[in-house]
Amino acid sequence: MSLNQRVLLSATLVLLVFIGGITFTLDRAFYDSARIGVKDRLFAKLLMLMGDAEVEDGELDVPVNQLDVEFEHVNSHTYAFIIGPANTVIWRSISSLNKLVPTIAPLGQGEKIFEQILLNDEPHFIYRYGIAWETPSGDYPLTFNVITDTTLLDAQIERYREDLWGWLGVMAIVLLAAQMLVLRWGLLPLRKVSVELAAIESGRQENLKGIYPRELRLLTDSINSLITHEHKQQKRYRNGLADLAHSLKTPLAILQGAIHGEDEEVIRHKTIQEQIDRMDNTIQYQLRRAATAGSSPGMGLLLLRPMIDRIVNTVTKAYRHKHPEITVDIDSSIRLRIDEGDLMELFGNLIDNAFKWCRHSIHLSAGYQGDQVEIHIRDDGSGIPLHEITRILERGARADQSTSGHGIGLAIVRDIMQVYGGDLLIENHPAGGLSVILRFRRSK
Repeated sequence: MSLNQRVLLSATLVLLVFIGGITFTLDRAFYDSARIGVKDRLFAKLLMLMGDAEVEDGELDVPVNQLDVEFEHVNSHTYAFIIGPANTVIWRSISSLNKLVPTIAPLGQGEKIFEQILLNDEPHFIYRYGIAWETPSGDYPLTFNVITDTTLLDAQIERYREDLWGWLGVMAIVLLAAQMLVLRWGLLPLRKVSVELAAIESGRQENLKGIYPRELRLLTDSINSLITHEHKQQKRYRNGLADLAHSLKTPLAILQGAIHGEDEEVIRHKTIQEQIDRMDNTIQYQLRRAATAGSSPGMGLLLLRPMIDRIVNTVTKAYRHKHPEITVDIDSSIRLRIDEGDLMELFGNLIDNAFKWCRHSIHLSAGYQGDQVEIHIRDDGSGIPLHEITRILERGARADQSTSGHGIGLAIVRDIMQVYGGDLLIENHPAGGLSVILRFRRSK
């Protein structure tokens, strides 16, 4: 099910439940209002009947010509009767002649009751009012009763429900149509993203070029960053393979010449071994260079201090014959947005070189400098000649031209720093030894 179908189905269900609830509420409110209307109508008829009645010489007299018109028709839906002192019906309207008069108890003075009862298994409303008529011989208790069936009420409610469901049905259709248009307009950016992704997959375009709402901008920017990262990674693979092929041409040519040459066996063996070592160094360098992950969207932040401590402990075991004084001045809160493998490769090479060339001490420090993280790695060794530093860090320098002991590692460091957009500075420290400075953008 598509996102549009999901949202539309959800909105339809919510709308139907809402309309059902509104319908029930309005229907109940109208029924209660109509019931109150019936009560008021019966009470009004009862008051009119009380106004027309007279008690003379202990006899009740109700003039027929003054009665409500509904009480004068046999087929009327409303009728009345009066219960006298002996708990018997002493008067009933003409409209009650073919109706059932219920047997009910009389009411005390001032009592009023409105209720629904069943007569012949059909619902009826009855309004009862008890009074005490004052006469010279004393009070004359009477209970006035007015009854009506629910025919008119049922017809009124049925007509109301037809109108209610009709109008609510029209409103539901209009709202659903409006909802479809709103959803179509609201989900247009997602459909646009889908179209552009299909175009990227088919090769018609390289990235997402549309202008999207801010809610989708993080998604589209992340997708573009992933695409860019993937393109850079592919480019590094292609360049690494091309550089590897180019770097292997010379050693292969020398090996070919050595095989068919007329040199002595010792010289030939030495030449072959040199070219094998050269090719091995070249392959290692190009593979590491191509495998650099680089910064990518969603990459987590790594705490620098634990990683440095881990690398120092590992390298220390490899140089058991050396016991340099190691100073680590790195704040435990410093984080870098970098792949863990790249970080291990980067600092593994630098710390390994520091152990390899130091005499007595190694100093590692890191801190924030504005919007950058600046990292220093310094040893007290003999350093590197200035022209060698420049050549090793020169863009495009091949591993087989590097100085033994520094070249491959520093070339890898240079490539990793370029991938992450950082700065690399290598210099001979005034106090002696080599100083390597790395600068990364501060991650948030």
